[in-house]
Amino acid sequence: MTTQSAAGASPAAPDTQLQQLRFCFYGAGSMAEAVARGMTGRKLCPPEQIGMFNRSGGQRLADLRSLYGVTTAETPEDKDRLLAEADVVILSMKPKDAEEALRSVAATLRPGQLIVSMIAGLSIRTIQALLGQPLAVVRTMPNTSSSIGLGATGLSFSSEVSDEQRRIGEQLFRSVGMTVTVEEPLLEAVTGVSGSGPAYLYYIMESMIQAGVELGLDSALARELTVQTMLGAAEMMRITGEQPAELRRQVTSPGGTTQAAIALMEEHGVGLHFRQGMKKSSQRASEIGRDLERSVLGD
Repeated sequence: MTTQSAAGASPAAPDTQLQQLRFCFYGAGSMAEAVARGMTGRKLCPPEQIGMFNRSGGQRLADLRSLYGVTTAETPEDKDRLLAEADVVILSMKPKDAEEALRSVAATLRPGQLIVSMIAGLSIRTIQALLGQPLAVVRTMPNTSSSIGLGATGLSFSSEVSDEQRRIGEQLFRSVGMTVTVEEPLLEAVTGVSGSGPAYLYYIMESMIQAGVELGLDSALARELTVQTMLGAAEMMRITGEQPAELRRQVTSPGGTTQAAIALMEEHGVGLHFRQGMKKSSQRASEIGRDLERSVLGD
């Protein structure tokens, strides 16, 4: 039976057990920075207990040290030390780099560590195969809104994850938004809805702004109106708890301006194409995962 649960973004007081743990990010891109910023901002643990490194090092790591007070590593020896000392290792490299990276650190990791993966498409089974041991793995699908603390993250857990480790994984991502827990195959659906979701809304906003300009508005004003409209609609749905169809009905007067717009959109199948696009995103996530798995496991 599929398990699905959700948790919001209002964490309790900092967890004393989390404050004693050491964390290590392998990869220092925007998503890793978002989670590290959430951890330090919510005081989940002292910043010096958060280690970060990437392939290239340099200015990027210097900026992260300066902004958040985290520990960074440039040399292979320092990277190995951060990995070996960590209680929680967070994998945040690009999917194309994952196979080589995980094979290279397999001998450094040890039983008892929690592995948190933010690598799109990489299954728990494949991660464990690359690491050569059945470590506890939390597979996640965050989205880019995590960078401003309004993310939506899907979580799945390997059978090796203890209750305590599960709580650690949930706390990490509640620090940058809300979380949902689903069985692993449904992470592809999470990708289609919320992982890629911000891009869909930006695409709609592009069209709204362009239409405003074509109707004679200044581009800055069209942008401002579009942003506020999106904010207001999302907050209206959140606060009222109403279904979007009902909220749309309340705005749509028979024979009025909104009905004219919606009728034209329905005539051209906008809703259908939108749903098909989301399903395509989910399918593509599955394809990427299968390709990675075949590359590693040969299945």
